[in-house]
Order: sequence, then structure tokens, then C-alpha cells
Amino acid sequence: MSLPSLAIPGQPLGSASKYSPGAGTHVQSSQIHASISGLVVETAAPKSSKGSANTSSAISSLPTLSIPRAQSSGNSTSNGGISVLPEVDSVVLARVTRLTPRQATVAILVVDNTVLPQPFQGLIRVQDVRATEKDRVKIAESFRVGDIVRGVVISLGDQSSYYLSTASNELGVVMAESEQGNVMYPVSWKEFRDPSSGLVETRKVAKPF
Repeated sequence: MSLPSLAIPGQPLGSASKYSPGAGTHVQSSQIHASISGLVVETAAPKSSKGSANTSSAISSLPTLSIPRAQSSGNSTSNGGISVLPEVDSVVLARVTRLTPRQATVAILVVDNTVLPQPFQGLIRVQDVRATEKDRVKIAESFRVGDIVRGVVISLGDQSSYYLSTASNELGVVMAESEQGNVMYPVSWKEFRDPSSGLVETRKVAKPF
């Protein structure tokens, strides 16, 4: 299983026999899991000296998986002291928090590869889900609560929410869990499959990189 680029708390990242747990992760049932939301970073193991007889060399030789916490000061980030705010055309990663027949409410977690210290609220309206056959789009068949979605900001919206769009091949759901709680994999532009049960669930699927 390939490493996810973005993780949410509790998500399995990789086997503890292949990686060492770093900051923002923990080990459970021989698997490394995410403890916080954020970008997953794999750090190569430092090269040990040839003459070293350290008994822990097998552990230290493993690459480390970590999820760095976003550092902030007030309303500014550590990125040059400039506040990171979604702008029109910003590519974001967001978690779906609520659904209605007309829109999906999301919590924006990442803006242009920068993890936010606090999420912003966004909305994906039914007319912004897909570029074609907009009149046939159903929110409940496109997203589920908990999905991680890649979208683009199309409007700063009102004072409480940004308007997002997934109306492009590379945009849409990038990570989804089945009703049984298993991380699914995409099998088409409209479907994810549960690897354990084999059941298929509909989504607006993002084209994988």
C-alpha cells in the first residue's frame, strides 16, 4: 500500500516493520497510525557507521513516518509570518463534515500544500461538483461525511465559508472510508471499493496522480 499524502487521525499509514513512528503518529496492532491531521512525511534513516555494534541498528535503519504540526503565532503561520488564507484558484484538501441535498460542508485542512493550524469552512454546491450533467448531480452520491476532497477555491463566498469546486478530472474525493470503516480504493471515476468486503460505494472520484 502506498503512503497517503494526507492523513486524518486514526488512519493507518504503514507497517511498523517497515517504518519507525515519528511525531504525530503512534503504533497500534503493528501498524503506524496518524495521531493528528496533516501531510505525511517520510524521512530516510540516517546512515549508521560500519563499525557500530548498536543492537538497535535494525530499528534505526528504518525510515521514519511523521506528521508535522503546523506552527502558528496568533493568526500567522511560521511561513515568513504571513497568514495562510485560501484565495481564488487555491488548491485545497478538505474533510467533508455535513451534507444536504444542495451542498456539502467541508473543513479546509490544507491550502496549496500548507497545513493550516485551524481549518476554514468551505461549501461545495451541487452545481460545482461536476463540469457536465450538472442537473443529474446528487450530493449524497458524490460525497460522504469523513471523505477527504481535493478542490479549488472558486469564490471567497460569504464571511463564514469559501466556495469550492470539484468540477475537474483531478478534483474530487481522494480518500474515503467505507461504511465498515475500511479505507477504500478508486475503481472508476464514480466508484470506490472496500478491499475487505468488495462492496462498491459511489463518489465523485479525483483522478489519481
